[in-house]
Amino acid sequence: MPPTLASLVQHSALKLTVRAGADRLDTPVRWAHASELADPVPYMDGGELLLVTATNLDAENADSMRRYVRRLAEAGVAGVGFAVGVNYEDVPEALVEAAEEAGLPLLEVPRRTPFLAISKAVSAAIAADQYRAVTAGFEAQRELTKAALAGDGPADLLARLAVHIDGWAALYDTSGAVLAAAPDWAARRAARLTPDVERLRDRPAPASIVVGDNEDRVELQSLGTGRRARGALAVGTGAALGTAERYAVHSAVALLTLTTARSRSLQGAEQRLGAAVLRMLLAGQPDHARAVAGDLYGELLDAPFRLLIAEASAPAGPELLTETMEAAAARTGEALLLVPEAERVVVLAADGGSAVAACASYAEAQDDRAPREGGAEDSDVVVGLSAPSGPIAVSAAYKQAEQALSVARRRGRALVEHEELAAGSVLPLLADDAVRAFADGMLRALYEHDAKGRGDLVASLRAWLSRHGQWDAAAADLGVHRHTLRYRMRRVEEILGRSLDDPDVRMELWLALKATAASVPAED
Repeated sequence: MPPTLASLVQHSALKLTVRAGADRLDTPVRWAHASELADPVPYMDGGELLLVTATNLDAENADSMRRYVRRLAEAGVAGVGFAVGVNYEDVPEALVEAAEEAGLPLLEVPRRTPFLAISKAVSAAIAADQYRAVTAGFEAQRELTKAALAGDGPADLLARLAVHIDGWAALYDTSGAVLAAAPDWAARRAARLTPDVERLRDRPAPASIVVGDNEDRVELQSLGTGRRARGALAVGTGAALGTAERYAVHSAVALLTLTTARSRSLQGAEQRLGAAVLRMLLAGQPDHARAVAGDLYGELLDAPFRLLIAEASAPAGPELLTETMEAAAARTGEALLLVPEAERVVVLAADGGSAVAACASYAEAQDDRAPREGGAEDSDVVVGLSAPSGPIAVSAAYKQAEQALSVARRRGRALVEHEELAAGSVLPLLADDAVRAFADGMLRALYEHDAKGRGDLVASLRAWLSRHGQWDAAAADLGVHRHTLRYRMRRVEEILGRSLDDPDVRMELWLALKATAASVPAED
């Protein structure tokens, strides 16, 4: 600990006597400084023990001393040492009363104790404290390094760090999820800081922020040296970190960053192997792919999996998504095959696994965060997800993901599953602007005809098509005679220049009516 007024009073060689502020002797002393200025405050930083002989002070004037002491207290001076036997034989009562009133410790310095002796004592205590801090920091560094090299994951490192800082520590992945915490009770506390971790993630590494509540003071440090953080470390303590604790935290950040960088290098090698496996699967060589996959991806190929293609419409889109999926897979021990391709990424992930679930949650959050009207170009990532597949059908799964990706892009959604297209209706596809433009152009002449009050050709066409060309049923729906309906259909053919006997024409007209969502009341 740094020197305090109490430690100086207890220093047997200094012979200091407390004259005021005895209840504040635990105040740390940053330095000892002698000054005879009537106002030394402009030259003080705070935390000093001010040594005076009152050469230029009217130390017996009560009002003058109140102003003098008040200025010192407001500037954060730790205390005043008054030398007796120089200008005053005793400490003036006006100064004692002013110090008591302001709550500023006042020490009497005997004539035989030079100010230099006090300065040396403070300096020696500060140096000893710094030496203890550096020594403790190096010891923490050695212990943390051993924990990091043990290869048992970050749990042991965090446990040792928590002891050194007399608090708690937690490690986060890039998504803000807690990977490990020490002691165990800190996991719940750390989980509440996920929004702050996400805020830190958006800053270039290295970066740090300090947060806290009534429980503790928490410092968050990003991990990584590149453009984006690769995780975060949180340390919670009851007060600001001291020198020794700061050494320990910096060592932990460096070690975890190195571990993260090493993991990224291994991940790059895994991605190259994964790319080879994917090429073999797409080429229809599942047996060769299994042989190359080995233990790394073999488990993934032995069960149904999904193929997804994520495409960037913002630079960091796929990177954030894949980091989220990687973190989810790591927490559950799932295999994940990930292959970057220019501004997109191809992923094989276990069907029903945590990685696919994390992808869906990411996409849902993205849609909720940035609702779009004009398409997916406003989002940071667009994903197409295949149906469940196996090694012999990867080529088909790739096409499914491509089709789903195309639909997601048109619909302005972050994710579309191929099963939606296969099992759902084709009608949502008609929301495309090009389809609506085609439909409006095809039906414009009929709408213009009806607008002039010449009959309800659009409603009649819809009723006739919905009844598959059955005249009586369609006429009944409209409330008109079937001959009237026949006349109207001939007028439709004349105006459009198309024959309703052609099934392609009927199909195009029906889809055009659906796309325009026209609603024309039937005749009475």
